This record gives sequence, C-alpha cells and structure tokens, in this order.
Amino acid sequence: MKVTALGISDVLLIEPKVFGDERGFFFESFNQLAFNEATGLDVYFVQDNHSRSARNVLRGLHHQLAPKAQGKLVRAVVGEVFDVAVDIREGSPTYGKWVGEVLSAENKRQMWIPPGFAHGFFVLSEYADFLYKATDYYAPEFERGILWNDPNLAITWPLTGTPVVSAKDAQNAPLAI
Repeated sequence: MKVTALGISDVLLIEPKVFGDERGFFFESFNQLAFNEATGLDVYFVQDNHSRSARNVLRGLHHQLAPKAQGKLVRAVVGEVFDVAVDIREGSPTYGKWVGEVLSAENKRQMWIPPGFAHGFFVLSEYADFLYKATDYYAPEFERGILWNDPNLAITWPLTGTPVVSAKDAQNAPLAI
C-alpha cells in the first residue's frame, strides 16, 4: 500500500495495491498489520459503519469529544465523494485547517482521519456507499458537529447547487477560532 501524508499532520491518504486483469480486480482493503506498519500507527478498530447517500448529500462535519474521540479509516465502495477532515485539536498549529480528497470506488483510495478531527463528505455521483472503520464506539453523549459551511473554515466543497443537509447538521455551530 502507498501512504501519503496530506497537508495536515497525521491525516493520511492510503492507496492499496490493486491486482486487476480482464476478469476484474482484487485488493486487500484492510490488514491490521500492514496498516500499522505502513502508517507507523498502532490503532485498533472496534466498529464498522456503512452509509448510502444520494447525489449532492453533504454529511458532516461530525466528531466525538474525548474521551470517546474516534479515529476513522474511510472509503467509498460505490460512487464518488469529496471527503474532508478538519483539525480541531486545541493547540495544534493547524487548528481550524482542512484537507479534502476525492474517494471513489474507482480510485479505491482511503483516508485516515485521526481522533481530534471533524469529518464530512459530499456525494459527487448518483449515490455513494461509504464505509467507516472507527477506533471507538459511537457515543451520542459525546457527539458534536461543526457547521459545514463555516466561513472561518472556508472549505472549498465542489458544490453544484444547494447541498442536501440533514436538519441536525444544518443546526451545527461554527468552529470557535
């Protein structure tokens, strides 16, 4: 697997080795030992999540507070999304900064989003199936959100009109900068 550090410390783009021929393809989507060795991390995943969203759906920006902060390994297995991680680690030199990457079934890329980051994505295709591996269990009492269009973050979402946002996400507050 190829691991590339993105513009913010600790956020990683992961590209698996894909073996393809006229029959199709094969790749190992996750191997704990290979992941830890390639990333230099020692993480343990406890929960897998799967969501399906239609074109122009924007989910996020979601995170959980410590002590239940989640690291996430995310990927699109159907369709294409623009995936975003926002650094919300207090005291971090990149606090309030974001990185974004296109993840798709075609490119098979994954993104590692460490604990201390908010996460969101925008669906670019007709629909997308999105998988999350999480390092801690969902804990609604620690769940928080940041406004997806917070002007202080200035995320450059590849919008083609007004995104479809849940009522809950529309109520999120901007990040205190």
